[in-house]
Amino acid sequence: MSSSCGVVAAVALLVLILPEPSIFAQDGTCIWYGQCGTDPVTHKRYNCKYNGPPKALPKAGYDLIDELCPSFHYGNLSLCCDVEQLQTLKDNVQLPLQFLSRCPSCFHNFMTFYCELTCSPTQSLFLNATKFEKYVQDKISITEVEYYIGSHFANAMYNACKDVQSPSSNDKALGLLCGKDVEECNATNWIQYMCSTSNAQTPFNIVPIFSDNPIGRMIPMNNETKGCNETLDDGSPACSCQDCLLVCGPKPAPPPLPIPWTIFGLDAMAVIMWISYLIFLSIFGGAVIGMSYCRKSHMVTEYTPISDPSANHLVNKHHLDISCCEQLGAKSEALLRDLFTKWGSFCVRKPFLVIVVTIFAVGVCSSGLVYMKITTDPVEIWSAPSSQARKEKYYFDTHFGPFFRTEQLIITAPNSSWTIYSPYPSGADVPFGPPLDKDILHQVLDLQDAIQDLKAYYKNETVKLKDICLAPLAPYNNNCTILSVLNYYQNSHAVLDHSVGDDFYTYADYHSHFLYCTRAPASLNDTTMLHDPCLGTFGGPVFPWLVLGGYNGDDYNNATALVITFPVNNYHNDTEKLNKALAWEKALIDFLKAYNESNLTIAFSTERSIEDEINRESNSDINTIIISYAIMFLYISIALGHIRSCWTFMVDSKISLGIAGIVIVLSSVACSLGIFSYAGIPLTLIVIEVIPFLVLAVGVDNIFIIVQTFRRDTRLQNESIDQQIGRVLGEVAPSIFLSAFSETVAFFLGSLSTMPAVRTFSLFAGMAVFIDFILQITCFVSLFGLDVQRQESNRMDIVCCVKKQENVDGHSEELLFRVFKHAYAPFLLTNWMRPVVISMFVGLLSFSIAVLNKVEIGLNQSYSMPDDSYVLHYFESMAEYLHAGPPVYFVIEKGHNYTSPEGQNTVCGGVGCNNDSLIQQIYNAALLDNYTRIGFPPSSWIDDYFDWVKPQSSCCRVYNTTKSFCNASVVDDSCIRCRPLSREGKERPYGEDFMNFLPMFLSDNPSPKCGKGGHAAYSSAVNMLENNTAVGATYFMTFHTVLKTSADFIAAAKHARSLAENITESMGISHKGYRVFPYSVFYVFYEQYFTIVKDTIFNICVSLGAVFTVTTILLGCEVWSAMIVCITISMIITNMFGVMWLWNISLNAVSLVNLVMCCGISVEFCSHIVRAFSVSLKETRVQRAEEALANMGSSVFSGITLTKFGGIVVLAFAKSQIFQIFYFRMYLAIVLLGAAHGLIFLPVFLSYVGPTINKGKVSALQNHYQNTEEEQLLKFQLFPFFWIGN
Repeated sequence: MSSSCGVVAAVALLVLILPEPSIFAQDGTCIWYGQCGTDPVTHKRYNCKYNGPPKALPKAGYDLIDELCPSFHYGNLSLCCDVEQLQTLKDNVQLPLQFLSRCPSCFHNFMTFYCELTCSPTQSLFLNATKFEKYVQDKISITEVEYYIGSHFANAMYNACKDVQSPSSNDKALGLLCGKDVEECNATNWIQYMCSTSNAQTPFNIVPIFSDNPIGRMIPMNNETKGCNETLDDGSPACSCQDCLLVCGPKPAPPPLPIPWTIFGLDAMAVIMWISYLIFLSIFGGAVIGMSYCRKSHMVTEYTPISDPSANHLVNKHHLDISCCEQLGAKSEALLRDLFTKWGSFCVRKPFLVIVVTIFAVGVCSSGLVYMKITTDPVEIWSAPSSQARKEKYYFDTHFGPFFRTEQLIITAPNSSWTIYSPYPSGADVPFGPPLDKDILHQVLDLQDAIQDLKAYYKNETVKLKDICLAPLAPYNNNCTILSVLNYYQNSHAVLDHSVGDDFYTYADYHSHFLYCTRAPASLNDTTMLHDPCLGTFGGPVFPWLVLGGYNGDDYNNATALVITFPVNNYHNDTEKLNKALAWEKALIDFLKAYNESNLTIAFSTERSIEDEINRESNSDINTIIISYAIMFLYISIALGHIRSCWTFMVDSKISLGIAGIVIVLSSVACSLGIFSYAGIPLTLIVIEVIPFLVLAVGVDNIFIIVQTFRRDTRLQNESIDQQIGRVLGEVAPSIFLSAFSETVAFFLGSLSTMPAVRTFSLFAGMAVFIDFILQITCFVSLFGLDVQRQESNRMDIVCCVKKQENVDGHSEELLFRVFKHAYAPFLLTNWMRPVVISMFVGLLSFSIAVLNKVEIGLNQSYSMPDDSYVLHYFESMAEYLHAGPPVYFVIEKGHNYTSPEGQNTVCGGVGCNNDSLIQQIYNAALLDNYTRIGFPPSSWIDDYFDWVKPQSSCCRVYNTTKSFCNASVVDDSCIRCRPLSREGKERPYGEDFMNFLPMFLSDNPSPKCGKGGHAAYSSAVNMLENNTAVGATYFMTFHTVLKTSADFIAAAKHARSLAENITESMGISHKGYRVFPYSVFYVFYEQYFTIVKDTIFNICVSLGAVFTVTTILLGCEVWSAMIVCITISMIITNMFGVMWLWNISLNAVSLVNLVMCCGISVEFCSHIVRAFSVSLKETRVQRAEEALANMGSSVFSGITLTKFGGIVVLAFAKSQIFQIFYFRMYLAIVLLGAAHGLIFLPVFLSYVGPTINKGKVSALQNHYQNTEEEQLLKFQLFPFFWIGN
């Protein structure tokens, strides 16, 4: 959202140039010149009114006019703008440039629109200033202007830009610049939005008037435009196919997409839920009206008892017809009440014993923190050890070595211009992009050399690139692999300057060499007069689509960016070597951050960059998190007390008790971390960030329930403090136990998830919630008893040694309880309000179900970066310029027979190979790159081997006497061909021949006489077994297309797996115990999204099942009560998905953890209300719901809702996007939806379909309070039942 606003702001700023009664300037004159006055709201500058001829532009503005509006650079350069206006235009065009400059003609038209508006020497023809305000002396500011625009121009500008993509937002650029969805955007409303002050950024209105014909004296601006498929006059190429559909030629058609499920042309889910909702409203509305009519007919009110009239003498236990389940429920209720009553009394009587034991237990458990390990390895966090991607990664690493570490630079030359190369002796001129200027290439080579010479220090050792780099030909050739366009010139200034010519013509230079090498990157000798090699100094080819960016199609000369990649060896099992690599990467980051060269703009990333930035992000938001928790702590400390008067503030306050409650909550978290640290289970950042929030919500709710229930209670005659607290605990502890135990079981069962992040969270959360419950019914109860004694002895809070002399008697209910009891609950449960509530919540549920399948899956990698991270610049440049994505390896596991014709034909891609061979299928997939995400044909060691071994080639030679390998560069008469020039010799090698020469091929270094040597390219691609007598696992490498979003990564991994499965099937090897599988470094992170929907359903169902089971048992087989709890929680979770869709929150491991937590917190919102309803002895469902809401609702509202709301709001100011999206947005939704359902929907739902009174519990209560003061109260509550029985 902030990105879109920024774009709008920048576009709006472009109208820096804009509006006394309406005055027409003379034709061919200006309407303004210079800037004066400032908009008081936006602080943007107005333009100064000027009716006169254009003024000559000072020379200081020549460069600017060339850059921004080159079409004006003719004659004496007289314009209607000054240098200051041009500079403002340049500053404000930067952000739109990032979106629209992907399409040169679009941006050309766009700039024409603003250049004519800003500087045209004939402004008065199409601009009419209509509003003004005085500035100073004789200067007047223009505050509104009419801009007459040709309809043809407007439509052409729109058509050139409508397909331009915005990689950083995964949307079309006009979706960000039009003020509405891109589908609704057109030429008129796009220009109107950019010109209007409604975008809150434009300092004054520009009123666009569209016409191709003159209007009065005004002649609309209708300059020439360029279509997106046309090149510009400066040589800029046409837009890419991605940004211009007109450019796209015919391509193989991918498989048809699944037909969208629609009804009447609309989304089927939306239609079904809309119809279902209408049916529900009809049935429900009819039922409500019918019941109302029935009551009026029989003179029955809503307060008619719900009990069965045949159940006479309900209170008389001898006349009760109590079922087995009701008896079980009564016994379980009595057992828990008696148990917690006795336990509460004990804790108050023996507070110091309980506190000391508790502190000791907490200390023992928390001591495990000394063994705490925090996992920051993304593989361990996101991928289960038993997952397919993890197993495939292990297989690849063990057979071919770990995937190398990548350090990458993307370099542009913003201050350079296009150059034209004229081939000798003839040929069309060839434009070269700005970074391919020779001076720029020399500067880049200096930068590359500086990086190679860069020194880092680790344990007093000097580390340079050569110590850690990938050198495939070592020890014969120790040159590091550097994927750079400079490797076409052997990383040499001399080779770059090499040219052949005379005094009149240049026959060949770096231009011709570049054009040749981009077509033949493996060549060791170009065909120009230079005869320079193209092969990289490290012995391998440098593919142009890996080192160049920002070009169209195969026109590599149009590149607008250079890409340099330094592969570094990975050392997963060697800490010392890994630390050296990390030290050098840190030095590289520092060097590039400090690098200052005005001609170059560098975006970069190293292997450690993302992890470093995530750690920095976590540190940068520490203050925000601390403020969030501080607000919650402060609220708890203050809100827990009930101040009767100002004089008794220090006596009535419970700040110390609140702090103690917070300490208990934090202690439970520490104990959970310590216990699992003892067990060797590592922590993750998700656990550290989420669990305190969860436990604080649960713990604070329980604290408020205990304290507020006691405050509302009246001590019986001759009842001691410990007895009263014990009795109160007996009333509320079963409800607390119900919610805590439900959450604990639900979380522990959630640890069955295969997703490590969810599993770890569930384990730690379950233990923390359970320990929090134990501490609250032990330590907190003891501390609460001490606090009650302090208050009754009139001692001050915090300084309990100070005693006030005045003693204020009296008992009063807190304000929130009175509001709930006397205002909110009666209002909510009125006859007219209840149907409204049900209708609204069912409508909300219907909407959420309709968008359930539209929630995006994945995690935008930029979300995990701080807003000021250099990696964000790298991500943007990568999306804008790169033409190749991550490498992908198709691995054939050990077991394939490469020596047989059949085995070879199922793999190779040359003559005689199967049409459905591995190479051919990957090649076909590359033709459908938009669908398969396979960007290029694969490199094939077996096809290159067949070429290498041919006798016609000089590659494969052996010494005549020893039969050992003789390199093609060796001049020795004893070296002979490996195979004869016979018909048989020209065929592929089979059997022993295949194995005899393969090791030679894999050890052969490319040379000018043989560029097919496989050492550099394939030495790691083939596992040789049994002393080089058999081939084991092998791989065939290609590259994915550029993957910009999570959806791209997920689709790439899915299609690669599907392709590998098809290859396995077509090779006929599925029954032979080995297979083909794809491997890329990102698969292990994105595999989770293959099953994220299933994992989400599993975790939510397990949690709901646990809640249902525990609730049923602890409520004494009250199945319907448990169902009501689960129904409400299900509605909350379903509505969470609706919020996720509305708020652009994607489904991933982080949001899944939050959904699991949502299930736990929802129990707190629901279970207390339901249990209070089930034990209520009021006469009707409505009255029971009202009582439950009054008694428990205020505690839930003050305990969870208000506590969390204050803390959550602070998270909105976090710097990191991941906090703003997955914590602020989701936490806020959890609390608001939980409170809405628990405090609004649930009481109303219970008033309609809540369970009937448990007669067993009524009988048990009568026995429990027999011959006590509360017996009279009980009889008063049950008076209607006495009345029925008598």
